[in-house]
Amino acid sequence: MTGPVMEAPQPLERERLALRCDLSGLAFGTTADLSDVDLMVAQDRASAAIDFGAEVSAPGFNLFVVGASPDSLDEAVKALLEDRARSAPPPSDWVYLNNFAEPHKPIAMELPPGRGPGFRDAMRALVQDLKVALPAAFESDDYQARRTVIEQAFSQKQEAAFKALQEEATAADIAVIRTPFGFTLAPMKDGQVLRPEAFNELPEATRNRVHETIQGLEKKLEAILRSVPVWDKQRRMDLRKLGQETTENAVGHLIDELKAPFADLPKVLGHLEHVRTDLVDNVGLFIPQQGGEENQEGDAVVVAPFDRYEVNLLVTRPEGEGAPVVQELHPSLSNLVGRIEHVSRQGVLITDFRLIKPGALHRANGGYLLLDARSVLTEPFAWTALKRGLKAQQIRIESAVDLLSLTSTISLEPDPIPLGLKIVLFGERRLYYLLAALDPEFREHFKVLADFDDAVDRKDDAEVTYARLVATLARAKQLAPLDRDAVARVVDRAARLAGDAAKLTLAVEKIGDLLVEAEYWAKKDGAPIIRAADVDRAIAEQIRRASRIRERSQEAILRDIALVDTSGSAVGQINGLSVLELGGFMFGRPTRITARVSPGAGKVVDIEREVELGGPIHSKGVLILSGFLSGRYALEAPISLQASLVFEQSYGGVDGDSASSAELYALLSALAEVPLRQDLAVTGSVNQHGTVQAIGGVNEKIEGFFDICRARGLTGSQGVLIPEANVQHLMLREDVIEACAEGRFAVYPVATVDQGLALMTGSPVGERGPDGTFAEGTVNRLVEDRLATFAKARRSVVGEAGARELGGRVT
Repeated sequence: MTGPVMEAPQPLERERLALRCDLSGLAFGTTADLSDVDLMVAQDRASAAIDFGAEVSAPGFNLFVVGASPDSLDEAVKALLEDRARSAPPPSDWVYLNNFAEPHKPIAMELPPGRGPGFRDAMRALVQDLKVALPAAFESDDYQARRTVIEQAFSQKQEAAFKALQEEATAADIAVIRTPFGFTLAPMKDGQVLRPEAFNELPEATRNRVHETIQGLEKKLEAILRSVPVWDKQRRMDLRKLGQETTENAVGHLIDELKAPFADLPKVLGHLEHVRTDLVDNVGLFIPQQGGEENQEGDAVVVAPFDRYEVNLLVTRPEGEGAPVVQELHPSLSNLVGRIEHVSRQGVLITDFRLIKPGALHRANGGYLLLDARSVLTEPFAWTALKRGLKAQQIRIESAVDLLSLTSTISLEPDPIPLGLKIVLFGERRLYYLLAALDPEFREHFKVLADFDDAVDRKDDAEVTYARLVATLARAKQLAPLDRDAVARVVDRAARLAGDAAKLTLAVEKIGDLLVEAEYWAKKDGAPIIRAADVDRAIAEQIRRASRIRERSQEAILRDIALVDTSGSAVGQINGLSVLELGGFMFGRPTRITARVSPGAGKVVDIEREVELGGPIHSKGVLILSGFLSGRYALEAPISLQASLVFEQSYGGVDGDSASSAELYALLSALAEVPLRQDLAVTGSVNQHGTVQAIGGVNEKIEGFFDICRARGLTGSQGVLIPEANVQHLMLREDVIEACAEGRFAVYPVATVDQGLALMTGSPVGERGPDGTFAEGTVNRLVEDRLATFAKARRSVVGEAGARELGGRVT
């Protein structure tokens, strides 16, 4: 019995091949007449997320901004945050001060906004005053006179003791002799020291008396010598007390005067008292050494005497400027958390609190820090340090050397600084989802997702708004204005970049680049404004610069190196369409797909998968073909089929399911032994029910086959089969549209495999009638009959029992 007849699809009309921009509702001559529009246009969801993330103060509500082109989002987000930051209170100033008790642990001090520079300058002026006042105080007549009194008192006490000993010894005819090794006592006679020989000639009683006298004098000498260090210590104590008193008198009024401007800052007042105490306690560092007094801290002083009172102004923000918005383009560990620099002195690297340098976290503290997520992740230790700082809510300066424990050198340990800011990360969606899946701490610190739309719906007044966006970009880049036709051409290009006639891309960076290039060609022609021809030239040149690989691919086809027919017909052979993307440039390339069939165990062999050139999605598409064949033709018994499918002359990886409908046509053609038209190319995926589904890159695929056909000569019968669902995405080149309008090329929308098969074969496809059979002469009947022949042949070889046993196994 005959079923309903499946009609082949008809070519698309010109109007459905592209949706051209209509700006009739907007009165303007050039973009100079249009007002600006916010770069966040049509990004309500992302804008709301940014507002929420910026306002909520709870820890962890930092932002991760995602979009198709995150590099083009940072300027828009930065402008949005800067507007908000202007009305926010400025953060505190932070300074590092010398820790007089533990110099390797500098002290961090918080100051009100804008007060840091004044404190730094005041301390710098104090140091300059100290350099003058202290030497002058210690060179004064009063100090020198009092010092002389202390020195003379020590000398007089020492001389008096030795003089008394000398007189007692002389009265006993004993001489006190000073030698290079100290003092010694010797007997005298008539004022002369006796030689040992003369002394031995004296009577024994005399010698014993002299020995007793010398022993007594030696004890007194020893007592005097033991007293000298005590007297010298007293001298030094008196000198130190004098120095402290002199220092206090010299600097006390300077420090008291300095306190006045900072009377409202108790921390500053406390530090000034520490400075006073340190000056008094370490006066020996600031005066020339006299009387053998030594530097109390030795010769290797890391910080110069007066530098210890300097102020290291780490970050400051003048009052009235609002909160900071900082974008760190190189988020290395040191650029994020700060660093401690070193200087070379006498061949040795040394450092001090003045060499502590701020990082991006310090500069953005109290505001917003913008970072590229990929850059942070690729810098060693930067991601870990960022999370550690957010978790601890403080900035601790660390270096890679410290983290790796490569050295045990004592370095500075600055006080950590409290951290309170919003981190804004920019990245691709894939990167966001990978971090969310693989880093357990990620969601703890980045709880707000700002997901930017890639495109805006092309409806209502979207084109008018987009025209204003083009005007805004032109003014922002200081470009010449665009006339009406040029704006319309840019809007059309925006739809093409979106890959959808019903959408306009929001990748403003690409649109901005197009405007820059269009102005270049306008200037080349001496035009004062940008015209449609300039936009077309810019688009053509962009394609030309990136099209070398496309040209080589087309050349291989036109020279019959890569075999692709554009005329005639063949069994089990079809032109499939694929898309290649290299460096952001996409182009379509036709490829021959072939199928061979024989009796077997129901196996459809994907040669691409067998040699590991096929990706998982492509393999899935081939496996779906088995489901289609079983569902349509294996109603009573398993299919006895061995089939192979291959992309001919494919030497690289193949992925995606957009060729599955073409593979099915080739397979059915091989089974029915019905030839397929080679002047048509096919794209579209298919499901197990035979419905043709939408694919990507439809415009590029159509144009790729059109270019080959045009180079060989358009015959009027050539064309491309696309899924009906993809018609809404069409934004074809004008030359393709003209060829279609003139009947020299065609684009056919296909909803089902049967529709496509009817067009490809020119034969009726056939549907099952009420009796469950296909009509004689239809493609489906031919396929079913061929499969029945395969089953019979297989049964004759393996027998009925073997067929049942091997029905599900590969032979």
